[in-house]
Amino acid sequence: MKKTLLWSTPVVVAVALAAGTPALTPTRTVEVANASLSEAPAVRWGPCPKPPAGLAVDPRQRCATVRVPLDYTKPGGKTIPIAISRIPATGKAARRGVLVLNPGGPGGEGLNLPSTFTRTAGKPVLAAYDLIGFDPRGVGHSSPVTCGLQPAELVPPYPYPDRTGSIAANVAYATSAAQRCGARSGDLLPYVTTANTARDLDRIRAALGERTISYYGTSYGSYLGAAYATLFSSRTDRLVLDSAVDPSKVWYDQFRTQSRGQAIRFPDAAAYVAANAATLRFGRTLSAVTASYTELTARLDAAPAVVPGAPVPLSGAVLRGLTTALLSSDQYFPMLGEGWRAAADLAAGHATGKQLRTLQGLFGAMNVAAASSPGVPTDNAIASAYAVACGDARWPRDLREYARNVAADRKAYPLSAGAPANLWPCAFWPTQPVGKPVAVSGRGARNILILQNERDPATPLETGRGMHRALGHRSVLVTVNAGGHVVYGSNPHGPTACASRAADTFLATGTLPHKDTRCA
Repeated sequence: MKKTLLWSTPVVVAVALAAGTPALTPTRTVEVANASLSEAPAVRWGPCPKPPAGLAVDPRQRCATVRVPLDYTKPGGKTIPIAISRIPATGKAARRGVLVLNPGGPGGEGLNLPSTFTRTAGKPVLAAYDLIGFDPRGVGHSSPVTCGLQPAELVPPYPYPDRTGSIAANVAYATSAAQRCGARSGDLLPYVTTANTARDLDRIRAALGERTISYYGTSYGSYLGAAYATLFSSRTDRLVLDSAVDPSKVWYDQFRTQSRGQAIRFPDAAAYVAANAATLRFGRTLSAVTASYTELTARLDAAPAVVPGAPVPLSGAVLRGLTTALLSSDQYFPMLGEGWRAAADLAAGHATGKQLRTLQGLFGAMNVAAASSPGVPTDNAIASAYAVACGDARWPRDLREYARNVAADRKAYPLSAGAPANLWPCAFWPTQPVGKPVAVSGRGARNILILQNERDPATPLETGRGMHRALGHRSVLVTVNAGGHVVYGSNPHGPTACASRAADTFLATGTLPHKDTRCA
């Protein structure tokens, strides 16, 4: 399964501090001095590191390393390596420049993204751009951070309160997780921020010998792209931000929007299951399926079931986490429906061998450790997500605020059980960031296209509109009458294809829609 989730529903964690802390004042720098083309060392392309198991890499893809300052306030100090990759443009005469790709996360490895992007991008885009992938600082092969989290802590990474609504266990776990992150990666954590990753992008640009870059980023990657466009506005060519976050909500308030997002998206999955009632036997109407799901999660909360080989029992919280992940795409609905049926039969004590294999497959698909590249810490995806989310912005420090918000959202959005409002280790993070978060602005050329599904469970429509407001005249918003997380190339038919064509046209020709558009 491809990783498309924004880590807005993370590992159950926190520490115990209840004192309020003043927020950092965002930097409003429009242009940051960085490496000039003449100063940049030549990039030496060579073989790429071994990819994650099962990932097919395009034979044209080559890799290299660019060294960047660990601390941009001390540019002459210690440097760290940033792993980059490239697939050359297919049309030499039509080549426009480079298209830098980011898969989101935060914490997503992007080194092999050019290989997967070639399968979905339009031919004119592939002809016009060298595709550039990279592992952001703290991720993958770019000085990866680790918290020493164990396999049982990685599946699934969502902070659900207990069946009574208490967050006490979340707080206790977070205490341990935050302490371990500090102990294992405390020397890197203050520098693993979106602002610094944006500065790294400009170092990559200079190393490639390019005066500007184009960019495609999904989910968290939309914020990274907007940060780069703010800090280096004159060095941006054409940017596509897919499934965007709201810069004004980074990060706790952004993550909390997923309660509404999941509530809006869930009926799409329930409708599929109802339409296949003859085989799935989970309800014949949307309301019946929803009731069956609610009853099943409550039953598993009361008596978690054992799935042979799974790292944790199948509780109601775990099933909610698996469901949340599978809401990211319509193509996962068959797997989701079969998983619900299998979980119901397991809870009733008569699951078949085939059903147990179905559940084992679900756990495997959600295995964060298995998605990591060889040689990378198995918890890196989650550890780096924590590093960025906790380093970019302050989180509430009062545990009572989380408890109130969880209680309110459990009532308003029962399907997500309050998890998106719960706390991360960020509430008690052991280090402070060096530098300030980026205040995304609309200063610069009109050269940004935002793509947004109307029923996105991870970055709801409201957050895409928030990105559009922040970028102002620079951006055009294309909304899509569809569900799921990530628009571009996700469906060759219907409204999604309409939005993908808009992105292809913009990247290939520079032509934006004249005004905000809805693909119905």
